[in-house]
Amino acid sequence: MAHNPFDSLTLEYEKWFIENGNLFQSELLALKQVVPVGKKGVEIGIGSGIFAEKLGIQSGIDPSEKMLAIARKRGRNVVKGVAENLPYPNASFDYATFITSICFIDNPGKAIMEAHRILKPKGEIIIAIIDKATTFGKFLEKGKEKSKFYKHANFFAASEIINLVESKHFNVTDIYQTLKNPGNTEIEQPVQGFGKGSFVVIKGVK
Repeated sequence: MAHNPFDSLTLEYEKWFIENGNLFQSELLALKQVVPVGKKGVEIGIGSGIFAEKLGIQSGIDPSEKMLAIARKRGRNVVKGVAENLPYPNASFDYATFITSICFIDNPGKAIMEAHRILKPKGEIIIAIIDKATTFGKFLEKGKEKSKFYKHANFFAASEIINLVESKHFNVTDIYQTLKNPGNTEIEQPVQGFGKGSFVVIKGVK
């Protein structure tokens, strides 16, 4: 992306997960419903590797060198680059994830096509977003001009991601949602579908 806030906000990004551990754990529970265990995966927009470490994703790519430095400390095998031009061979991964990164990618459609290319037959794409159609999503959208992290983000509704994924030759098979109330101090259990939870995880199969 042309305006990458994460090189200058690396420590603030990490701090958010410490201060909002209940939200982080709720998001992880939703992701664990669909992220395979014991298979070869890559996180596109891996950032500091905080999700990848918890989900067992060994590889990743990101444009922010400062974030990648932290991901390496977490033992992730990472490279610097962009989602629209992945430095991986065809059919080299079992699954690929975009965890709250799709909204920062300049050309999401091309990025999903690249994910399709690097996935093996029957490979899985997993996209997690803050759904802009929800109350919390609308709140972030409305205030993004004043946000350090989200000023240049392009938020999506879950229905938009579903349509985009299917247009790139994936079959959407699973959808989970959580954070129906982001102000909740309790860890939420994910439920299927979308429309109520502000954090939505969508899985498609090649």
